[in-house]
Amino acid sequence: MVGQKILIVEDIASLSIAYAGHLESAGYQCVIVDNLADASGQLRQDPSGFSAILLDLQLPDGNGLDWLENESDIVARISVIVATADGSINRAIDAMRLGAYDYMVKPLSPARLVTAMRGAAEVTKAARMETTDTPKSTKADSALQGFIGKSAPMQEVYRQIKNVAHSKATVFITGESGTGKEVCADAIHKSGPRGKKPFVAINCGAIPEDLLESELFGHLKGSFTGAISDRVGAVQAAHGGTLFLDEICEMELKLQVKMLRFLQTGTVQRVGATEPENVDVRIICATNRDPVAEVAEGRFREDLYYRLAVVPIKLPPLRDRGSDISLLANSFLSKFGEEEGKTFEPLTAELSASFESHGWPGNVRELQNLMRRATVMFSGPHLDATIISEFVDPSTQISETARLDAMPANVPDKSLPSAGFHALDGMTLDQVERLVVDRAVDQCNGSLTKAAKKLGVSPSTLYRKREKWQNPDSSD
Repeated sequence: MVGQKILIVEDIASLSIAYAGHLESAGYQCVIVDNLADASGQLRQDPSGFSAILLDLQLPDGNGLDWLENESDIVARISVIVATADGSINRAIDAMRLGAYDYMVKPLSPARLVTAMRGAAEVTKAARMETTDTPKSTKADSALQGFIGKSAPMQEVYRQIKNVAHSKATVFITGESGTGKEVCADAIHKSGPRGKKPFVAINCGAIPEDLLESELFGHLKGSFTGAISDRVGAVQAAHGGTLFLDEICEMELKLQVKMLRFLQTGTVQRVGATEPENVDVRIICATNRDPVAEVAEGRFREDLYYRLAVVPIKLPPLRDRGSDISLLANSFLSKFGEEEGKTFEPLTAELSASFESHGWPGNVRELQNLMRRATVMFSGPHLDATIISEFVDPSTQISETARLDAMPANVPDKSLPSAGFHALDGMTLDQVERLVVDRAVDQCNGSLTKAAKKLGVSPSTLYRKREKWQNPDSSD
């Protein structure tokens, strides 16, 4: 840290002196300017001398947002932390979209300031080392780790990943189930300076409500029944790295309040603890729902949504990715064939056309499962063209998907043969319900969260019902 310089751009002398005092106590050297022109002059005079910038947004000679946009070459080389008043949060978020590393709300907490500055300086250092030591082609490959595809929608995703990788901005990934939201989060993590630090993933819909707080924030021994020892939560486990919150819209409202406080303060308080603890974590979250609709329906806090959705990334469904479908299928075919000790030739043109006309409601995960079954069932080296008709529901061809999408909500499909209902004759309502739930879970590859969404109920409802069916003596 010795020799690391911080540029403080703040026109209120009492604030800039206080910031410099906190940072110098932590071992940094500080240079203070009170306007944007002097800031640009300092950075051009010593382009590689500064490790980070603390920038106020409202300055005598201009707007900090305009400066970030006009000085994009500087922002690309040096991490910028924006200091903002409560009333300008939206502008601070705009600053992060322009490349700022992080933002803080005034008055700045000394501990939070030092922690954020330490992370910003590390990002600047890592970016300079990468520019010096890493060939451009290698950087591009590592930025797309885990993804396969050359389609235009995926090229846009790759561009967004590269743009956000070196920032601390929270990222909100949306997309249908199976489109690769966790792969996207992992690619962002590995593409940035936190890549060698922990990547901790939590599925907010798979953990019962009464346990999720402890899983996230940890607990102290004796803080509740079953807390037999102190435990570090996922947030602290991800210190220095990235916390990925999947199915974030499944989080209960009262826990959303605590998540918002964590994001605002950069501190966590374990269940049963009396003092908060500082953490340095980047947050990436994901959902297969429409978060704006969840906010409108009152199921998700608006202030938390805007805090999380600083950089939104929407993943395209597989059916919109064209020839990527064949690329993915051949990749899975090669991988799973090797695992099975078999050799397969790439898909024929006929089979590729069939794959690319399929609707893939389960997206990449459905394709992956199909290719795994195919490598088990076929001996090779070619896949039989009947794979689509044998292993895939023909009603999910793109034409059928389009028909279903056009159908008004909550209107039953009249093409369903009524004779099928005779199989339910003599069954109790409870038995019919269990049959429907079990079928939905099977169709969702065992995921209760996805089955709950399919059935229009909360995951906790399915957990309770299945526990009742599996342990009938414990039900009231």
